[in-house]
Amino acid sequence: MRTGTVITGIGILLLATSFTGTGPTAKEIIKKAEDNLRGTTSTSEMTIDVVRPQWKRTMKLKSWSKGTQYSMTLITAPAEDQGTVFLKRDKEIWNWVPSVERVIKLPPSMMMQSWMGTDFTNDDLVKASSKTDDYTQKIINDTAVVEQRKCWKIELIPLPAAGVVWSKVNIWVDQADYLELRSEYYDEDSTLTMVFKASDIRKMGGRTIPAKIEVIPAGKKGQETILTYNSITFDQPISDDFFTTQNMKTVK
Repeated sequence: MRTGTVITGIGILLLATSFTGTGPTAKEIIKKAEDNLRGTTSTSEMTIDVVRPQWKRTMKLKSWSKGTQYSMTLITAPAEDQGTVFLKRDKEIWNWVPSVERVIKLPPSMMMQSWMGTDFTNDDLVKASSKTDDYTQKIINDTAVVEQRKCWKIELIPLPAAGVVWSKVNIWVDQADYLELRSEYYDEDSTLTMVFKASDIRKMGGRTIPAKIEVIPAGKKGQETILTYNSITFDQPISDDFFTTQNMKTVK
């Protein structure tokens, strides 16, 4: 066989390999993006600005999470909401309301309701649903660009048994650092309902993450919710015993 023929054969083989999907699967990409902002554990301080056409409201929060099973969120400001706590253990959610000194268990029907008057839902805050476990994933574009970064555009379709209300979710994930930079949520009528936009990419807690996340409801001009990470620490030990309904009453 002549050398030129060998080289041509290798070239065809390499070309064929490039189209057989040797890169990560859509599910692997989504899982890595979720894990990137979660770590084995995370502790963070955040500011949430709720913007409406006629007013603006600011909240301060502390949050702790451990894997996908546990999370706790404490509101530290404003004064009227200070001390309010939300706890997730597996698929169960509790709310501690200090003004009435009661721990309230949230039913599944409340997961899609607004969290504390923001554009986030209770499900967004505690991440009760999983993009890897509750949906099928498919790469529909691998050359998309968001925030001047090359991204995969991935389509998520809920599994029949999944307890989610969205008919479809489109997610753009950065190919360099596996950052979820944009998400679009569609209701049961396939109408765009909500857009998540991530920006201000920086190094925090030893990881590259978007420090700013905007939640923009479709068709509601002048309305959005902006979450800003002020600090975040990853992979520091947190005991399972931290995430208890008893600890909700005293956590600081």
